[in-house]
Amino acid sequence: MVFHLLAAADCIKSPPECAKDTSVGKVLFTRLVWTCQQGYLHSNNIVVVPEAIGSLVKLQCLDLSDNALEIVCPEIGRLRALRHLRLANNQLQFLPPEVGDLKELQTLDISTNRLLSLPERLHLCLSLQYLTVDRNRLRCVPRHLCHLPSLNELSMAGNRLAFLPLDLGRSRELQYVYVDNNIHLKGLPSYLYNKVIGCSGCGAPIQVSEVKLLSFSSGQLTVFLPAEVKAIGTENDHVLPLQELAMRSLHHTYHSFLKDLNFLSPISLPRSLLELLHCPLGHCHRCSEPMFTIVYPKLFPLRETPMAGLHQGRTPVSFVAYCCSAQCLQTFDLLS
Repeated sequence: MVFHLLAAADCIKSPPECAKDTSVGKVLFTRLVWTCQQGYLHSNNIVVVPEAIGSLVKLQCLDLSDNALEIVCPEIGRLRALRHLRLANNQLQFLPPEVGDLKELQTLDISTNRLLSLPERLHLCLSLQYLTVDRNRLRCVPRHLCHLPSLNELSMAGNRLAFLPLDLGRSRELQYVYVDNNIHLKGLPSYLYNKVIGCSGCGAPIQVSEVKLLSFSSGQLTVFLPAEVKAIGTENDHVLPLQELAMRSLHHTYHSFLKDLNFLSPISLPRSLLELLHCPLGHCHRCSEPMFTIVYPKLFPLRETPMAGLHQGRTPVSFVAYCCSAQCLQTFDLLS
C-alpha cells in the first residue's frame, strides 16, 4: 500500500501573517506518518525543511516546489529511499552536502532558485538520471558530475556558465544536455557532438576582460577554459611541463599497480594536486589519457558541422576537443 500526503495550496489555507512562519512547515512534516511514501507539499509558503523530515525513511517522492524555501536541513540525507526530489521555484542559495547520501535518487529538480554552486557530494548520487538546475546563478559545474554513471539528462539553462567540464558527455549514458541562455558560454566539449544539446542564447559578444578566465582563440573564435587549467598547449609544444609529466606518472603508477589512491596521504602532495589525482581535469578526447594541468584545445565551430541545421546555423558556439599532446591535437577529427 502506498501512502500519500497532499498539501497543495488549495488544501491548506494559512493566514497572510503566517505565510513565512516556519511552524507551518513543521506542522506539515510532523503530521506525516512513518509509512508515507510520497509527499506533495508544493505551493505552501514553507520557508524551512525541518529536521523532522529525516524520520520519513520510507519517503520515495518529495515535492516542495513553489514555496519560499531558504534552508533545506542536513537531515534530508537520511531519506535513503527517496527517488524524486523537487525543490523548484524557491529561494535556496545552497543545498547541504548530505544530498549526496541519497543513493536511490533518480530525479532532482532545483531550478529557479538562487544557487551559486551545487552540493559538493552530488556526484555520489549514483542513481541520478535527471538533473535540472535551470535559472540559478551557477558559474561552474563540478567536474565530478561527469562521472555519474546513470545521468541521462542534464539541464543548466539560464545560469552564468562560461565553461563546461572537459569530460561532460564522455559518459554514453548522458544523451541530453541543455545549456541555453548562458551568455558567456562559447565552448562545448566535443564529447557532446552527436548528443541532443540546447545552446540557444549562448556565446553573446563580450570582451574577454569581462570574464577573468583563461581563454583560447582561433581566428575570430574565443572560448573560456575551466579555472583549473593552468596552461594551453599548441601543435608546436611537444614537451609537456614537468608538473604534468609527474602527475600523469603518479596517476598511472597508482592506478596500474596499487589500484588505490588512498595510499597517498595529504602530506605527500598539496591538497589541490591530490584531488586532481582522484578526479583528473579531464581525459583526452583523442586517446583518453588523463590530463591534470595543461590541455591542447582545438575548435570546431558548430555552424560548420552537420549539426548546424538543427540550430539554424546562427549559433556562435564551438565544439572544443581537449587533447593531451601535440600529436593528439594534430590527429583529432571531430567528424571521423
